Amino acid sequence: MLRLTNYLAAIACLLLASLHVVYADNSAGCGKSPTLKSQSYNMQVNGKQRQYFVKLPDNYDSNRPYRLVFTWHPLGGSAQGIVNGGNPSSGGILPYYGLPPLANNSAIFVVPNGLNSGWGNQGGEDITFFDQLVKTVEADLCVNTNLRFSTGFSYGGAMSYALACGRPNMIRAVAVLSGGLLSGCQGGTSPVAYYGQHGTRDSVLNVSGGRQMRDKFVSNNGCQKLSSEPQPNGGTSVMTKYTGCKEGYPVTWVIHDGDHNPSQVNQGSSTPFAPQNSWDFFTQFS
Repeated sequence: MLRLTNYLAAIACLLLASLHVVYADNSAGCGKSPTLKSQSYNMQVNGKQRQYFVKLPDNYDSNRPYRLVFTWHPLGGSAQGIVNGGNPSSGGILPYYGLPPLANNSAIFVVPNGLNSGWGNQGGEDITFFDQLVKTVEADLCVNTNLRFSTGFSYGGAMSYALACGRPNMIRAVAVLSGGLLSGCQGGTSPVAYYGQHGTRDSVLNVSGGRQMRDKFVSNNGCQKLSSEPQPNGGTSVMTKYTGCKEGYPVTWVIHDGDHNPSQVNQGSSTPFAPQNSWDFFTQFS
């Protein structure tokens, strides 16, 4: 009888532990009636007023843990510009980098606004902004805390890279579109799933910088280095998926023959390839 009791107690402990693991993946906002809506908000960070936008899925369900996707604007842009799309001077940006239609209501989007229209990250203040955004959003909304993602173009790509360096345990994957080493790389020794794309004719941030950023995570993620550098196939982009990476930490690199453009298309196509590529990269994780 004692053995049976001990056995049942052990089973009960295992069940409780498994329930705890499942619960630990969900944010504190799960099950709560949300106060955040699809609109802009302000918060104080280190004595400075910061702005951000939230975009909720249609028919948001507080009992469903969603992906959380951060989208960072380029230099001279704004959070409002990412929400609305446009900005022809940078090649044309789709709203939220074209991700919501692909997400099909499976993600919450957060769009931060930079100081001086960029992400200088002086003293790590933009990283601190990110930390506070995560805390605020997840206290109110239901998020799968293992599925946080970040993407951005140009300076926004630099900020996503800075998060991969400085917050590897908080970010599951990043998609860096034509980025550069502009927002720093505090830390930068831990693996993070990394998607990068760049144009060989980028006249703003040279492709060499994109390759340097990529190679840091090729190394961090334990991937096998390539014997030769991938090149575009004429007017068609070329995707390279590195092999030998640590499980769960892939690296994908897309090279194209275009300029500094987040909405580059392949020859014969009118659809930018970055949105689908980025979303496919993000959704391999569940």
